[in-house]
Amino acid sequence: MSEEKKSLNFLEQIIEEDLANGMPKENLRFRFPPEPNGYLHIGHTKAIGISFGLGLKYNAPVNLRFDDTNPAKEEQEYVDAIKNDISWLGYSWANELYSSDYFHQLYDWAVLLIKDGRAYVDSQSSEEIRIQKGTPIESGTNSPFRNRSVEENLSLFQDMKDGKFKEGEHVLRAKIDMSSPNMLLRDPLMYRILHKSHHRTGNQWCIYPMYDWAHGESDYVEQISHSLCSLEFKPHRELYDWFKDNVYAYSSEKYPLTPKQREFSRLNLSYTIMSKRKLLKLVEENIVSGWDDPRMPTISGLRRRGYTPVSIRSFVETVGVSKRENVIDVSLLEFKIREDLNKTANRVMAVLDPLKVVITNYPEGKEEFLQAENNQEDETAGFREVPFSREIYIEKEDFQEEANKKFFRLKLGSEVRLKNAYIIKAESCTKDENGNVIEVQCTYDSLSKSGSGTEESLRKVKGTLHWVSLKHAVKAEVRAYDRLFLDEAPDAHKDKDFMEFLNPNSLEIIDAFVEPSLQTAKIGERFQFQRLGYFCVDNDTTASKLVFNKTVGLRDSWGGKL
Repeated sequence: MSEEKKSLNFLEQIIEEDLANGMPKENLRFRFPPEPNGYLHIGHTKAIGISFGLGLKYNAPVNLRFDDTNPAKEEQEYVDAIKNDISWLGYSWANELYSSDYFHQLYDWAVLLIKDGRAYVDSQSSEEIRIQKGTPIESGTNSPFRNRSVEENLSLFQDMKDGKFKEGEHVLRAKIDMSSPNMLLRDPLMYRILHKSHHRTGNQWCIYPMYDWAHGESDYVEQISHSLCSLEFKPHRELYDWFKDNVYAYSSEKYPLTPKQREFSRLNLSYTIMSKRKLLKLVEENIVSGWDDPRMPTISGLRRRGYTPVSIRSFVETVGVSKRENVIDVSLLEFKIREDLNKTANRVMAVLDPLKVVITNYPEGKEEFLQAENNQEDETAGFREVPFSREIYIEKEDFQEEANKKFFRLKLGSEVRLKNAYIIKAESCTKDENGNVIEVQCTYDSLSKSGSGTEESLRKVKGTLHWVSLKHAVKAEVRAYDRLFLDEAPDAHKDKDFMEFLNPNSLEIIDAFVEPSLQTAKIGERFQFQRLGYFCVDNDTTASKLVFNKTVGLRDSWGGKL
């Protein structure tokens, strides 16, 4: 095998083999087919990246098709959110399509299958059908309605379409093989009755195609060359091909290309759930504030938390394409956003747990503006001015009255450098009635100003602290997030509900102080709070209130665990 072929993933190898065997390159066409019954989450980014990535690699069109066959769960809100998320990730689709575009064609083909004796109307209840299908080790039994006449089936199916029956009274089933080892081939449902208004077709239809029937035939109508889906659909491939082969006879002149379904492993992430049904439960029970809550694994939640398209696409690329299911450590995703923001986020100073420091020998009433580099990783980022005064805030944890030699922050009798400012020395402290330190008195070395070029400015001390001038500090609300679940696999326990693993401390709201340059920060802007982590301006920010979401800390816990 050539080195070039080895470097291809297995899906690319399949495509290359098809091209080598005579498929015209212009026949390549892919699709991403979400159901609009919820918001896209991090698990979908792999499927998005695969389909749109192949489109880019082969300069082939990629359709965005909404599999909108269940009006009971689908909404226009979800359609709009999905489009927004894919665009935000940086992908463009060739055509925006819907399975509902093909409702008439699907119905007409179903009628032809009935006429050919390959489909019939079943009047059993759903429970009767379930029992009658048998088990994986026992064959099913034929429905008592399996041998209805073509005429009766056509009449009943027409009446189903015309709204003459209640939900559950009848279904249309394909007539395949009730003894098949693949239970999906045991006369699968093709249509069910739903008296629900559809977000696009309104009340035009009251019968709706099942996923397996609509999905494959939508691929066929769109002439998708390679229908790529996750591994749980591998057992569906045989049914996908049965529907395709049986419709091909009616339509080969109009639709000559028959799609090929191939499967890849899903993206599973530790400490995360990927079920849209379960995510919806979190929203409906107000466990989170909405689909875009920054604790949610949705793309909109990640975006609000401060994740970037670059970081997510890099994450998907690193995970790669495989045939084997595995769970990816969430710390890889955190590593990717940290890697991106380290290059792109401006550095600023913020204090989340303030302790007042008074520099006793600094002139009262004096203030000065110190030059600070925005991002040492980006030469074009420039500088900003940070105000300095006699009274400042530092983090409480950065001061101890007494500490061992390994504590390089501020302690009585020792020196530290204030970032971009001066060297200070702690002389004394003031405590409240409970013995808690509420103020530290320091002196400063007036010749030690950073960047001044004096000998004292070059003097080395072991600790450097971030700070904010008390006089100029801007109040801000900081929302610090922890994992939403305490268990690595919250929905993998058969004997427990995933809700039992919710982290009661997944959100901490902090009253913080930030430097005044952040007063003009815009929603969605990302910053590194020096020594603290990366933060993003939240949607709730107003002209009178700054709100930041903590995206990720500075410490990397991934370490290449793939």
